[in-house]
Amino acid sequence: MEKDSKIYVAGHRGMVGSAIVRKLEQEGYHNIVTRTSKELDLRRQDAVEQFFAKEKPDYVFLAAAKVGGIMANNTYPADFMYDNMILEMNVIKSAFDNKVKKLMFLGSSCIYPRMAPQPMPESCLLTSELEQTNEAYALAKISGLKYCTYLNRQYGTDYISVMPTNLYGPNDNYHPKNSHVLPAMIRRFHEAKVSGAPTVTVWGTGTPLREFLYVDDLADACLYLMNTYSGDETVNLGTGKEVTIAELARIVKKVIGYEGEIVFDTTKPDGTPRKLLDVSKLCGLGWTYRTELEEGIALAYDDFLHSEMRAER
Repeated sequence: MEKDSKIYVAGHRGMVGSAIVRKLEQEGYHNIVTRTSKELDLRRQDAVEQFFAKEKPDYVFLAAAKVGGIMANNTYPADFMYDNMILEMNVIKSAFDNKVKKLMFLGSSCIYPRMAPQPMPESCLLTSELEQTNEAYALAKISGLKYCTYLNRQYGTDYISVMPTNLYGPNDNYHPKNSHVLPAMIRRFHEAKVSGAPTVTVWGTGTPLREFLYVDDLADACLYLMNTYSGDETVNLGTGKEVTIAELARIVKKVIGYEGEIVFDTTKPDGTPRKLLDVSKLCGLGWTYRTELEEGIALAYDDFLHSEMRAER
């Protein structure tokens, strides 16, 4: 990409999109196009078509998505499938119709099978059944990446797909019911510290293994790949390191300075038992992460403390 290329970042107010915008601006890209969901509802095909016809972006980062944790995914599967699938198809199709030079589709590691080999290589996609608690979201994301692949094969486009691991950092969603595990823990431990609660309850057994990538590292990887990688095969974005949920809870407790006890509610679901991405392809392309987990959680907690929206989002 040239510094004056017109770049559309879909989902720029979310954690991922805002990190990509920050990174682009830091690197001197100055022709960045954004729209809020109120200004442009990506679920409306006519609105998306009009936007692309008017703006004619050269490059697109498709980071817009309806996201949530286990509870949200399991409670609203129809909403997660429809909203994600329709917005993806609208943006990708309009990018194609308006001859966008290159598009990056951001998926999720939840696309891989529940019992995938660990660490999960890109090649294990669609080899067995998905995790039921987020199947609807995963199916929508799989459809988006496959549509990019099929456009490349049929029309010679340059649309690439990346699959990030669990993300966290500035501008995360700390909603008490609809957030992912790490921001949910940050909020829960903070509120327990402030209120003096003797315990903090964590869902499940604490044994599932998870990988976490700081979102500014993710943005750095996205820009790097947008400028260096082309191909039909998706690229996993992660650290290649994992922790148990129990270990994660202890790190969050330490960073926040909570002095009570951690209790595990084993009546609640664990979700996928292990989720570690095989990042050998990413490393082979010349990129590795920078931010270690405890450092990143400290940065995320500082963002939480200074976010006026943390109570409402």
